[in-house]
Amino acid sequence: MRLIFAGTPEFAQVAMAALHAAGHEIVLVLTQPDRPAGRGMKLQPSPVKQWALDHAVPVAQPRSLRLDGKYPEDAAAARQTLLEAKADAMIVAAYGLILPQWTLDLPPRGCLNIHASLLPRWRGAAPIHRAIEAGDRQTGITIMQMDAGLDTGDILLVRTEAILPTDTTAVLHDRLAALGGEAIMQALADIDQLKRQPQPSEGVNYAHKIDKAEAALDWALSAEVLACRIRAFDPFPGMTVPLTTTNGSETLKIWQALAEPLASPAEPGTVVQADASGVRVACGQGQLCLTQLQRPGGKRLGAADFLRGCPLQVGQRLVAA
Repeated sequence: MRLIFAGTPEFAQVAMAALHAAGHEIVLVLTQPDRPAGRGMKLQPSPVKQWALDHAVPVAQPRSLRLDGKYPEDAAAARQTLLEAKADAMIVAAYGLILPQWTLDLPPRGCLNIHASLLPRWRGAAPIHRAIEAGDRQTGITIMQMDAGLDTGDILLVRTEAILPTDTTAVLHDRLAALGGEAIMQALADIDQLKRQPQPSEGVNYAHKIDKAEAALDWALSAEVLACRIRAFDPFPGMTVPLTTTNGSETLKIWQALAEPLASPAEPGTVVQADASGVRVACGQGQLCLTQLQRPGGKRLGAADFLRGCPLQVGQRLVAA
């Protein structure tokens, strides 16, 4: 099948590569404009664009697809490019731009979206993060026939995936990316037999984009909630706590932690135990055992190695001074 593929991050690139390997013809790639990244903040192509360049697939990077929007010239040029591609369908995965109705109407087979959630559980930009943060036990991939709403289209196919107690966003992302490639190949193979199912009106949640402002641990919350949030925010932005020492203040990043139901009379944010097994901190409910920490400019370290270089004392507060 002749396909236009619209996507930007690695999650999308994995599915596009799977479609190509299965014999589908990617005739055009839509992806976000290059963004500055790295220490030199030089413009970098998205993973989807890089794959397209490596495979000599034409690339379009409009700033908008709205013909009546801020960049009408970009949208008009993109429309002409899409028309000339003469694709059977468009596959969309984490593209990052809203597709106006003219785009959805263009391919004869329509636009199919690969979404990393069991819709309508998590609509929006960060479904993997928010599922882990919420303590969900299950997630998956939904192949959706796109409409003009935000992840509101009819469901064509669903593949489920368990969320393991140790899963971080990075780990779960990779499993779901592979599952997304499998699911979209199945959907295209069975496209004439698939029945469209409208999404339920109940159980809708919006997965807001992750913001750095969410990184600070709030010790007033329960240890269980904080442990989920730490896994959800790995690798970005990482959860942080302030540390005041005789040399000044710094910010620690917490990468791994276990929730323990032990009650403590100490104020939330107080270290109640610090040894090779972990740094235990009192929370609003229970204790959080920090097992992997990182100082500014340092590496992620297990509790034993971390404490050798940065001793923490029982009674010490990991809160802003």
